[in-house]
Amino acid sequence: MFNYTCLNPIADVGLKGFDDNFSKVDDINEADGVLVRSASMHEIDLPDRLLCVARAGAGVNNIPLDKCAEKGIVVFNTPGANANGVKELVFAGMLLACRDIVGGINWVRDNKDDPDIAKAAEKEKKKFAGIEIMDKKLGIIGLGAIGVRVANAAKHLGMEVYGYDPYISVDAAWNLSRDIKHVLSVDEIYENCDIITIHVPLLDSTRNTINEEAIGKMKDGVILLNFARDLLCDEKAVVAALKSGKIAKYVSDFPNPLTANAEGCIVTPHLGASTEESEDNCARMAVKEMTDYLLNGNIVNSVNYPKADMGVCQTKGRVAIHHKNVTNMITRFTGVFSEAGVNISDMVNSSKGEYAYTMIDVDSDITQDFADKLAAIDGVIRVRLIK
Repeated sequence: MFNYTCLNPIADVGLKGFDDNFSKVDDINEADGVLVRSASMHEIDLPDRLLCVARAGAGVNNIPLDKCAEKGIVVFNTPGANANGVKELVFAGMLLACRDIVGGINWVRDNKDDPDIAKAAEKEKKKFAGIEIMDKKLGIIGLGAIGVRVANAAKHLGMEVYGYDPYISVDAAWNLSRDIKHVLSVDEIYENCDIITIHVPLLDSTRNTINEEAIGKMKDGVILLNFARDLLCDEKAVVAALKSGKIAKYVSDFPNPLTANAEGCIVTPHLGASTEESEDNCARMAVKEMTDYLLNGNIVNSVNYPKADMGVCQTKGRVAIHHKNVTNMITRFTGVFSEAGVNISDMVNSSKGEYAYTMIDVDSDITQDFADKLAAIDGVIRVRLIK
C-alpha cells in the first residue's frame, strides 16, 4: 500500500487512476508520493519516506530538483498534456495583437449609449483594423510539445514558420511539419520574423533570452508573445522597446505591475493551461507516472532522473537503485548479487547528469538485508525492493 498527498487540488478524473494499492493522506510526512501544481515545495522538509513528486504541468521551478535528486526522490512533469490549451491561447494572443480587437470592444462599450453607434462604428473601425496573420513570418523559439503544435497550426493558417531549437527531441522532430524552416541560429528568427513566440523552459541558461541585445536584432514593429515563463523576457527592455516603437505589441500570460500598466502590452491572467481539458490531461498523466513508478519502478518524464522502463516485473523480484553517476557502480552491484548467489535475469541502467538509476530483475527471492548491502555501497542514494 502506498500513500499519496495533494498539495493543490488535482482533477478527480486523474485521481480515479489510483487503485486499491493507493490511499490519500493529508500529511506529507505520511506520503510516498506528492501530486502538485503551483504550490512551492522549496521550503518544505521532505520526509525520508517520500519517493516521488508528480507535477501536474510542465514547469517545475516550484520544486527543489537537486534536493530531491540527492534524496532519491524522482520528480515527474507532464510534458504535452496541456500543449493544446496553450497552443490555442497563443493564437488568440496573436490575433489580439494583430487586430486591435480589444480596442474595438472597448470603443463599443464606451459608446454603448449612442443611438447612432452603428453609423459611428463605420467611421471609427479603421482605427482598430490591424493586420492579418496570413503570409506573416512567425518565429518559434523552442520546438517542444507546445512549439511543434504552434508551428504546425501556423502553417495551416498560411504563415511562413521559422523554428529554432538546438535540442529538439526525436519525437518532436517527427511531429514537426516538413514545411517548417528549422534554423540553426536564433538570430535568423530575430532578423526575419514579424511575430515571435517563445516556448522554452525557464533555466539559468534561458533566463532573459529576450533581452535588449536580442530586441535590437528584431524587425521594427515586431510582435512578441510569451506564454512560457515571464522571466524568459527582460520585460524592462521589452517595455522600453514598446515605447520606442521597436516592438508593436507584447502579449504575455504573466501579469505584473510593469506589464499590466504598460501601453502596448496585452496581458492575460496565466490562462495558458487553465482549461478543464488541460487540467484533466495533466492529472491523468501525473497519476499514471506516479503509479507506474511506485508499483513497477519505471521512470518516464522525470526531470531529475533518467528514463528507465522495464514494464511489469515478470520474475521473482525487482531491485531499483538510485545512485551517483560514477564509474564501476554496476560492477559493484553485480558483485553483491554474485556473492549472494542471486541470478540476474534482466537489467537496465541509465544516467542523467550527476545521477543514475539501475533496475535489476532477479530469479530468486530477495530480502531487506540484501537491499541493505546494496545501500551500503558508496555512491548509492536509495534502494527499493519493488517486488
